[in-house]
Amino acid sequence: MNPIIRLEGITKVYGEGETTVHALRGATLSTHEGEFVAVMGPSGSGKSTLMNVIGCLDQPSGGKYVLGGKDVSTLDAEALAEIRNQLLGFVFQSFNLLPRTSAVENVELPMVYAGVPARERRERAIEALGRVGLGNRLDHRPNQLSGGQQQRVAIARAIVNRPHVIVADEPTGALDSRTSLEIMALFQELVAAGMTVVLVTHEPDIAAYAGRLLLVRDGEIVSDEKQTPVAAAAQVEVLRS
Repeated sequence: MNPIIRLEGITKVYGEGETTVHALRGATLSTHEGEFVAVMGPSGSGKSTLMNVIGCLDQPSGGKYVLGGKDVSTLDAEALAEIRNQLLGFVFQSFNLLPRTSAVENVELPMVYAGVPARERRERAIEALGRVGLGNRLDHRPNQLSGGQQQRVAIARAIVNRPHVIVADEPTGALDSRTSLEIMALFQELVAAGMTVVLVTHEPDIAAYAGRLLLVRDGEIVSDEKQTPVAAAAQVEVLRS
């Protein structure tokens, strides 16, 4: 089976002359569908740059990046935006929801950009919110939802276009420990359904829910290890009992 993500010798350089920063130095990585990958590393290690390249938010300076069988290494900004909308979903620490817009309307947004007809947009948004356990919160605005519920709306928005890969940047950073656990259980459910999740975190206990752990240091992937993921759903059940 071909990898969904394939990086070959990816470099990223910012600035020139004395201000040159080598954010990535030959990163190589292959990830298949249904993998849950956590990325860790100290501040300035290059993990955020790696996430931006994987998410087609930034172009590499060198190397090759193949996403879903397409070489995206040299695409222009317009083509990258199209790839992002087709193949990728994003979840961020700050949720990034429109404050005056209902949950279902927030989830519809990626489909508006994709040109999906209004009736289908609404049906798919309702389905996605049901999938994350918010079928009874369709008309609630962000200020009427808890932090965990807002992050669930963000996850519904990320999956509504049926992407191949979810890129999550510190998705539990603004949540308490119990809510974080519920969000990780949801990510594990998505992975079990065949989705690929790449999660950047600085918390080892959050990384423990992934089946694979990458360590990034000085712009290089210095460790890439498979691990037995902690079962988040089981822990949620213990807390509820």
